[in-house]
Amino acid sequence: MKKCLSLLALLAVFFLEAQIQNIKSGERLHYRIHYGVLNAGTATLSAHRTTYQGAPHLYVRGIGRSTGAVRAFFRVDDLYESYINLRTGLPSYYVRNVKEGGYSQHLHTAFNHQNHTLILTDKKTPSNGSKRLQSVRGIQDMLSAFYHLRNLDSLELRPGRTIRMNIWIDDEMFPFQLRVDRKEVVRTKFGRVNTLRITPMVMSGRVFKAKEGVTMWITDDKNHIPVMVEAELAVGSLKASLENYTSIQYPIAFRP
Repeated sequence: MKKCLSLLALLAVFFLEAQIQNIKSGERLHYRIHYGVLNAGTATLSAHRTTYQGAPHLYVRGIGRSTGAVRAFFRVDDLYESYINLRTGLPSYYVRNVKEGGYSQHLHTAFNHQNHTLILTDKKTPSNGSKRLQSVRGIQDMLSAFYHLRNLDSLELRPGRTIRMNIWIDDEMFPFQLRVDRKEVVRTKFGRVNTLRITPMVMSGRVFKAKEGVTMWITDDKNHIPVMVEAELAVGSLKASLENYTSIQYPIAFRP
């Protein structure tokens, strides 16, 4: 459950700058998280157009929380925020404020894509101050990468393609890649829908069972909305399913 929002963000993949055009302001995606047979939590992603530092941005917000019996013994309250430049598709500012059991972290990251640096500030421990770190061209945070994935076209997301990128997670950068496996029809609470099956290459060991322990399905249309995520964890399994959605840019072709 601790990684529910992170699993959705692992869908992220983007390696060139590009404008974000297919996300409607006010869009909201809501997911139900199951840990084995338990109803473990929820994850919600919302997007609104705004202005940040004088430039048009997409403000995205991700909230993850445990629910029910799981919350009784493992409380999760996660908040992720990102300001994404609509012209470049790159993040300008990123917030990770999480409380997971006895663990908590509150980090703010300001990106400078011109000189490939970032400023990391530890809000939980102000005495740590801020530090300037070297970055790389085209780096994404966990949320911005998710929305860039959805901006890719059919050629970039064609079956058989493997895409590589760098994502800023917590307080360090991780090289990341995923493979677009094939097209599949998936059954959801809304009906059947055409999807692209995607396998991210994740780090096995502490969280996931194997390097390819995560499987994701995104709509095979211009929305590229994830409708399902499955993960074999080091202990147990996790599944996220699309529970509700509002204000999307294009209709989804669900069918009986």
